[in-house]
Amino acid sequence: MSIHSPAAHPLRRLPLARELSIAFAAILLLALSARVQVPFWPVPMTLQTLTVMGLGLTLGARRGAAITAGYLLAGLAGMPVFAGAMAGPAAFMSPTAGFLMGMPLMAAIAGLGRGRGALVRTLALIGASFALYAAGLAWLSQFVAADRLLAVGLLPFLVGDSVKIALCALFPAISGRFTR
Repeated sequence: MSIHSPAAHPLRRLPLARELSIAFAAILLLALSARVQVPFWPVPMTLQTLTVMGLGLTLGARRGAAITAGYLLAGLAGMPVFAGAMAGPAAFMSPTAGFLMGMPLMAAIAGLGRGRGALVRTLALIGASFALYAAGLAWLSQFVAADRLLAVGLLPFLVGDSVKIALCALFPAISGRFTR
């Protein structure tokens, strides 16, 4: 008598291949989300920060931050993964570079809400957005006068980012089933 158990998925037997597949797919998703422009007033927005928060919630703080850092390295290496087709070291000297550099921290803080209740998840997402704004505005202040900083780098994005936070908070990460 033989006992037959269903074979595990091939990626389950190869943890490194599985992790690399997840990382590649997540970086590709981030690159695509940077290209999607949603017509929004007063400025159009991309789905990039929604994706960063979603990756944090789905993959957890460490993996979300590491994959987001990998995304930044891909851009630094010259791959056109950022919004506006920026790439290479020049992308990290632009006025928006602080927002890029804050993305791994955003993913890490959002990841603290993984598997938590709605309140903790929402607070983690708000904290993640706050961290991104802190990094972005600190860098942007080198390019924009102090009296215009919030009007240029924060206020136009608050409504859109509030919608993104609500979307992430209301729909808990279901992909935990696939990333365990």
